[in-house]
Parts: sequence; C-alpha cells; structure tokens
Amino acid sequence: SDAICNFVICNDSSLRSQPVIFNPDFFVEKLRHEKPEVFTELVVSNITRLIDLPGAELAQLMGEEDPKLPGTNSTASGFFRSLMSLKRKEKGVVFGSPLTEEGIAQVSQLIEYLHKNLRAEGLFRVPGNSIRQQILKDALNSGTDIDLDSGEFHSNDVATLLKMFLGELPEPLLTHKHFHAHLKIADLTLFDEKGNKTSTPDKERQIEALQLLFLILPAPNRSLLKLLLDLLYQTAKKQDKNKMSAHNLALMFAPHILWPRNVTANDLQENITKLNNGVTFMIKHSQKLFKAPVYIRECARLHYLGSRAHTSKDDLDLLTSSGSKELQPLKSQKRSRLDSCHQEETQQRTEEALKELFRHVHNMPDSAKKKKLIRQFNKHPTALTPGSDVPTSPAPRRTRSRSFSGLIKRKVLGTPVILERKSRDTTPEPVQVSKENVQLLQKCGSPAHMSQAKLKSLEGQKEESCRRMRARLLSKDSSSL
Repeated sequence: SDAICNFVICNDSSLRSQPVIFNPDFFVEKLRHEKPEVFTELVVSNITRLIDLPGAELAQLMGEEDPKLPGTNSTASGFFRSLMSLKRKEKGVVFGSPLTEEGIAQVSQLIEYLHKNLRAEGLFRVPGNSIRQQILKDALNSGTDIDLDSGEFHSNDVATLLKMFLGELPEPLLTHKHFHAHLKIADLTLFDEKGNKTSTPDKERQIEALQLLFLILPAPNRSLLKLLLDLLYQTAKKQDKNKMSAHNLALMFAPHILWPRNVTANDLQENITKLNNGVTFMIKHSQKLFKAPVYIRECARLHYLGSRAHTSKDDLDLLTSSGSKELQPLKSQKRSRLDSCHQEETQQRTEEALKELFRHVHNMPDSAKKKKLIRQFNKHPTALTPGSDVPTSPAPRRTRSRSFSGLIKRKVLGTPVILERKSRDTTPEPVQVSKENVQLLQKCGSPAHMSQAKLKSLEGQKEESCRRMRARLLSKDSSSL
C-alpha cells in the first residue's frame, strides 16, 4: 500500500494495445489524501500570494472561524428568505441532504441525460412539468433505477430538477468558506507600464486562483462541480440551438453555486454583478480549472520522490523547508553521489591544468620569474609534472644556527652534515632545479622522456657545481678570518 507505483505484467494480448492512462496530478491527489494538513498549507499559501485576504477572511477560508456572510446580521426577514428555509425542512436521501457520493451517483444520471439533449431551446430557463418532476424526484430519493431515455420525461423536466437539487443543498456548491475569496478573484486585473491597476481582468491569475481554490474544496463538492461546469460548457457551445450563452447559464446557476444560503438579491446588490461574472468565467474556462498548477505538481512530486526538478515559482521550496524526515536519507545519498562524481571530474581537470602549466613554465626563457615559478612547483607536492602520477614529497627543512661558530661549522662542515642527513633520511630529496639544469631540460625535453644516463649526468653536474660553491665560500671565510 505504501508503494508509489506498481508494475503489472499482462499476458492478455488483447489488452496490451490499450492506451496507458497517465494522471499528472497523481502525487497531488496522494498528498491531499495522505497529508491533508501539509497539502492545505501549501495551497493556501499560494492563494494568499495571488489575492489579498485579511486575517478574518483567511481564518474563514481555513475553517478556523465561521464565515460572516451578507444578510446574516440583518433582522429577520422577508417572504423569500422564509420560503427558502421552508423548502429545506423536508430532507430526503438525495434532495435536501448534505452532499455525498451516493447523491452524486444519483444526480449524475440527470447530467448524463442532459449531455444527450443540449439542443432544446431555453434549456435550464424554461420550467418543466411539476408532476413529472415530483415523480422523478421521488425515484431518485428512493434509489430506484430510472430509464430517462424511455421518453416519459422531457429535457426541461430533468434540467429543472437538477437546479432544484443544487438549490436544496445545505450550502452552495462552492461552500460558504470560499465566498470572500471568490469576490477577491473578480478584482484581479492587469497593471499598466507605470504599475497602476487597470480595468482589464488578469485572466491568467484568475484561472490560477480558481485552480487553487478548487483544490481545497471537499471531494464531493469538487466532483459534482466538475460534472456541472462541463455540462454548462457544452451547453454554451451549442447556444446557436438552445439560445443559452455562458452568461445566461451563469444567471441561472450562480444562486446555487456561489450565493450564500438564505439571502436574496437585495443582500448581494453590491456584489451580484461580480458573482454572476465569476460564474460566467468559470463556465468559459471550465476545461482548465480542474488541473493543479505546475508548481503544485512539482511540490507534491518533490515531497515523495525527493528529486530536484527545475521550477518557476518561489513557493516551490515550501515543503522542502518544512520537509519530511523520512526523505532526508534518500536526499543525502543522491547528494553524496553527485558530489563524488563532481569531485572526480574537478580533480581530473585540475591535474590536466597543472601539467599544462608545468610545460609552459619550462618553455619560458630564463628569467627570475621562471626561477620563482620553478621553486613554487618544488615547494608544493600537489603540483604534478607532465609525466608523473605521484606528487613529489616536500623537502625537509634544515634547522639553522644563528651563532658565529654555527656559521663557521655550517660553511666548513656543511657537506658531511648534509651527506649524513641524506643517509639517515629514507625519503629521497627532490632535485633542486638550477639554471644549468633548466637549460638541459629545455634541450632534452620533459623528465618522462629522459634516459637514465642523462639523469646521472645532471646529478654529476649538480655535485660539481656544489663543490665549486663550497670552495668559494671556504676561500672567502679564510680570508675574512
């Protein structure tokens, strides 16, 4: 049950040709069902990024406070309000009860039938026969099978019964908690070059805000809303036959989808245009509203797989910052593998660059700068010569005596002391490159291509130069003494 994906081997050749259905919102739905608090926090944080919700309205959207709706604070009330409350007193299994999956299954028969009869003129506006509607309502409440294609019922009967079902729900399909958020969506407009708001609606942000709000609807409400908006979208596409545009359909369904219960048009006179236009917008763009935004998909996938996919939204790191502890070992393993590969590649490039630099230094003309660079190569054991793979060990530092007698001993007895230290030390000293050796290196090429005889000749020349230097020092010291 904890597996993300299951692979099924099918041996039936007739089923192999069937297309594989891929759900891009798979991880979104998984996160919604398994961790609803994390999912709600993720979605609401992005809603507040798009629309400005004060503290009270945000608390109502989160369900932390009871929604304050228009008409609830006014004194009692009117024939229409009392009439609507009387209609909801008698609750049936389907009509007048809170929305359930069983109720949706019954009502979906009406929606399926209307999809086949969208050409009827005045659909949803012309009322049907009240007697046939009551028969159909009792059948739906009792759960009996209904054959709508028998010809006993008219499409206007079914359309009116669908509106009746929505009107008798305890709260509108978009719920009372979302009422203020939908009012704010109508205020999302474009900005001009100077940063001032215009009267042109920002359709992209409105669609994004509706996608996010629909994600946090209760599952039965979201399912029925999808079925209903798709039906109204298809109805508006055939307005040349049925004379019902998206705006006309919005006037019919806004009271059932968005208006708070037990209110009249007078209670909503300031916002009634916004609400009707909002439902019109939903009908026109219904095919885009039930897809999760890309960054929500990436957040949900990141929460389960721990991959670092490229995203375009700043809020994508919301889950990783709060983070789940169970994903940390997987992330650390992937990061360590990436770091080791990166280190190997960097080390290889560094070695190649050092070899190229060593060749360049030896090809330079004789100068003080060249000697200084060669000394730096000899000091740092990590610098690799062109033909070597093992770095040279650093030369051991000799202790110096600062007394006058120590100076005489170092000058006169320097050779035996050095030879004695060389015999003790098991690690051979690196060869100090002199001016004559550099000239010979330039003539002979890199050390990797030098023969053993040439190396011996270089060592002999070095010893000869050392003897000459000692003789000069001894002559100078004797004359001074």
